[in-house]
Amino acid sequence: MELSIISSSTVEYFRLGVVYFHLIACCVAIGLVLTSDVAMVKQLLKGDVSGHHDDAHMESLQKTVVIALVALWITGIGIIGIDYAGKGMEYFQNPKLQAKIGIVVLLTFNGFLLHSAVLPALKKAGSLLELSFSLRMLALFSGALSGVSWFYAAMLGVGRPLAWKYSLIELLAAYPVLIVGGFAMMVMLTAWAKSRDTDGRMEQGTWTQQNAALA
Repeated sequence: MELSIISSSTVEYFRLGVVYFHLIACCVAIGLVLTSDVAMVKQLLKGDVSGHHDDAHMESLQKTVVIALVALWITGIGIIGIDYAGKGMEYFQNPKLQAKIGIVVLLTFNGFLLHSAVLPALKKAGSLLELSFSLRMLALFSGALSGVSWFYAAMLGVGRPLAWKYSLIELLAAYPVLIVGGFAMMVMLTAWAKSRDTDGRMEQGTWTQQNAALA
């Protein structure tokens, strides 16, 4: 009996440690994603389309996707393994767990998309505004998906009262709405920044021609 209590306590402390590192990985990822997204928005609002800022943004985003996702998968599998050992297959019927796993899987595929298509295109173009329309839309959607998914997964992670209380559809009802909303906002912002950048170049060209004529 005493040995059983000690063993149970050991498992609980071990689980607590894994959960702690799981939360740290999630917090680091959210912090980096939020910082890089805010920097990109400020860059668009200021009309600064220099490649230096975009490269820094891409490097930060790349580290977020790789390190945070790997840590999230390792610690997440550890937590699931511990809970499964104590609760059995019924544990996987929890809609909140299913929602979290689904979002993390989507984040992983999105990460591969970022690395294989979005990041190389951005580094080559030097700026989000210099991308072709299709690549720019892909980059914006991938970014919106990444940002919303990290925050949504964190909400599900801390929302213990949500477990077994709502169905999977109810838990994920707001998820696509937030992604579409974030994507639409970024599309409008980049369209405005693109228009302003074009107008600025036209004014600069006119000013240069006038100076050349006066000379």
